[in-house]
Amino acid sequence: MYELRKGIDILTHIGGIKSDKDAEKIFKDNMDDSNFKKIQKITNEEARIKIANAIVMGRPDSVFVNTGSPEDQQFIIDLSIKTGEEAPLAIKNHTIHYDLADEQARIIDRTYYITNDDEKVSSLALRISRQDALKYVQDYMTGIMKGMTFIVGFYSRGPVGAHATIPAIEATTSCYVCHSAELLYRNCFDAFDAEAKRVGHFFTNIHSQGPNRPEDLPNARVFMDRAHQTTYSTFCTYAGNTLLIKKGNHRLAVDRATYYRRGKEISEHMFITGVQGPGGRITFFAGAAPSGCGKTTTAMTGQEFISDDLAQIWIADDGTIRSVNPEAGIFGIIRDVNWVDDPMMLKLFRNEKAEIIFSNVLIDEKKDPHWEGYGEEAPKKGFNFQGQWEEGKKDKKGKPVPISHPNARFTLKSNVLDNYSKKMEDPAGVITKVFTYSGRDSDTMPPVWVAKNPDQGVVIGASLVSQATATEVGATGVKRSPWANQAFIPGRLGDYMHAQFEFYNSDKIKPEHRPIMAGLNYFLTHGARGGQGDKLIGEKKDVYVWMGWLERRVHNEVGAIDTPVGFLPKYDDLKELFKTIINKDYDRKLYDKQFSLYIDNIVKRIDLQTEAYKKDENIPEKIFKIYEEQKKALLALKEKYGPIVTPDQLEKGL
Repeated sequence: MYELRKGIDILTHIGGIKSDKDAEKIFKDNMDDSNFKKIQKITNEEARIKIANAIVMGRPDSVFVNTGSPEDQQFIIDLSIKTGEEAPLAIKNHTIHYDLADEQARIIDRTYYITNDDEKVSSLALRISRQDALKYVQDYMTGIMKGMTFIVGFYSRGPVGAHATIPAIEATTSCYVCHSAELLYRNCFDAFDAEAKRVGHFFTNIHSQGPNRPEDLPNARVFMDRAHQTTYSTFCTYAGNTLLIKKGNHRLAVDRATYYRRGKEISEHMFITGVQGPGGRITFFAGAAPSGCGKTTTAMTGQEFISDDLAQIWIADDGTIRSVNPEAGIFGIIRDVNWVDDPMMLKLFRNEKAEIIFSNVLIDEKKDPHWEGYGEEAPKKGFNFQGQWEEGKKDKKGKPVPISHPNARFTLKSNVLDNYSKKMEDPAGVITKVFTYSGRDSDTMPPVWVAKNPDQGVVIGASLVSQATATEVGATGVKRSPWANQAFIPGRLGDYMHAQFEFYNSDKIKPEHRPIMAGLNYFLTHGARGGQGDKLIGEKKDVYVWMGWLERRVHNEVGAIDTPVGFLPKYDDLKELFKTIINKDYDRKLYDKQFSLYIDNIVKRIDLQTEAYKKDENIPEKIFKIYEEQKKALLALKEKYGPIVTPDQLEKGL
């Protein structure tokens, strides 16, 4: 059974500090007068003891307390450049950071949950016993900070005061990680004590890159202690492994929602964006998609951007579902960001408007960044994630080295975006009316469909599939990707699924505020729809139409075709929306190709999910019932119309 504070607290056990009096002595011995005065403004005893134990364990040469002031922020940037973690680029406030050549993504094969012996964890996760984790931390983290400055920051995972916001400590020897935290999160030094008291808990994150050598990478680890809400990271710098306030704390937030706020809150791997409808109406969406499957692209279709990655969601007292972004910035994949599809981003990348950290891209002799798919002429030589680079360079396996890594990133504050919404900082959150789920599906589902009820909506999320992307080291092939959140679900998938069913079926949601739940799929190929090749059907900008149709659907302004898997849009509605939203003609033949049901593919998908979930524990029986009902109805359609059923035939039904 998962319980908070159960088992030894590894950090306290190693550090040995158990009182505020002892913590204060550690601060005096390891901080100069300026930083000691700053830490004295933090009065939460548990937080002070955590920080003191981290100092005792890591043994840094000095400790810097980051209050988020302009002076403190500049100190961190200057130190990052001095230590070589970042280097300035040609444009003011733009810097470049490189991770080790073999650490360009999340090290999923070395990421573990620290668990007590009787705890159940996700079948898709790795676990380590508390005793084994203790031994690793003792062996590798004791003294890991020698010769370094340990930077301690205090952040808010969401607007200060929001119902679902959780404060966190981010403590690291990496100036790059700290600089990233300042761009991606809200420094809440002044409000930390009050927020920790209001919420009743906080997360603690401890990282050190150590010597940052390739030979240390086999020993790199990311640990998440579920019971003590503490994460550890060693011998790596990639932000997905080291900025633990991000995905590390997201995992702990999922635990909180699943086991301690069930039916009231959910913590999701979702964008949040406001889509404009008729008359200037703004309807807020939240949507899940695995990395590399269009989540940021979809978020940017909205006129009011809130989030591109994470969402804390709850049922408010007024019967609405509300969402906030735990983050305040973007850690985005830069590949294929170009003037045609992403002009807003390119303007930021080529001007002084934004403070930006680029990572793992090519830098030329003029100190300008270049990346794959940016639509400009690339230089013939420069420096990139593999070191000195020139056109034609090959890696150890004889493969050409691209100018940038497929998972190369940019980091910036969201408030520089043209479509930034000031509602991002509203602690009340935004009323969220549409929830979408999308994977990388080349041959099965149509571009957009809507669940008939909340149960079927949960099943859409549970049924996501995707392909392994460059965001994960050691992952290959096509895989199931439930809710695009499975990598971040610590407990059993069945427990999380129960929480999803309870949340979306809650009687606290007023009928007029009940959302619609939908599937999106941008990855259908011509080869899967009667043509040839793996070229995608449609264009990237078509997403504006799918989102526009959903915006009108939730307001009951468009009709739909009833099918066994949900509601599909009608051709006439889409034809009008294509013209009015993106000024594009929409051919009836293309519509039939995209929205016909390929029965055998869908049934195969249902069988895959059914078989997989039957291997998991505590899976709600209703998911199997929904799968069986859908399969039965689909096979009946096949019996009448054949393996491919067109929208016209679907309207006729059985």
